[in-house]
Amino acid sequence: QVQLVESGGGWVQAGGSLRLSCTASGGTFGDYIIGWFRQAPGKEREFVASIAGSGVRIFRSDSVKARCTISRDNTKNTVYLEMNSLKPEDTAVYYCNVAEDGVGFPWGQGTQVTVSS
Repeated sequence: QVQLVESGGGWVQAGGSLRLSCTASGGTFGDYIIGWFRQAPGKEREFVASIAGSGVRIFRSDSVKARCTISRDNTKNTVYLEMNSLKPEDTAVYYCNVAEDGVGFPWGQGTQVTVSS
């Protein structure tokens, strides 16, 4: 049974940085596109960024692209999301998953990111 495990979240002041990690226990990401998603209180889960096996990266916006770096280490079966210059609006629970239709694993618990003013 594949279990997605996100970690690295925490509480930071605006302008701070965090590096999130995503691993798939009991399975592998292979060459599938892996994405990071987030869900703020009272809002739907939204796409943040993704990275393909080829290294091609996609970001939800120029603002996110300017502040975030997504990477993957296939030997460790891990995907990372480094976020800099964090803003209060970045506050959310962050999740990872396969960003391809029909290939997703069950959602994990996510990791909480809280950014204060």
